Amino acid sequence: MAEVRVGVDALDRALVQLLAERQRYMDAAARIKGDRGVVRDAARIEDVVAKVKASARTAGLSEAIAEPVWRTLIDRCIAYEFGVWDRLRG
Repeated sequence: MAEVRVGVDALDRALVQLLAERQRYMDAAARIKGDRGVVRDAARIEDVVAKVKASARTAGLSEAIAEPVWRTLIDRCIAYEFGVWDRLRG
């Protein structure tokens, strides 16, 4: 069990680094988008989720894990981007 936990902890650290990189893209998006109304894009959300589900199937990740995780991630990233957008233009 100890080896499993070490592996999970290492993956968690790697995921944090990847999520930090994703967040930097939200910073860039907030700078680029001139209209606050385009921060939340329903079509883009569904496109991202569809791509994630396809990738999950290929990778052997349960869609029952992938979809809600990404929907939550997207929701939190949008909230973050709104905050950045507002700070940049406040």
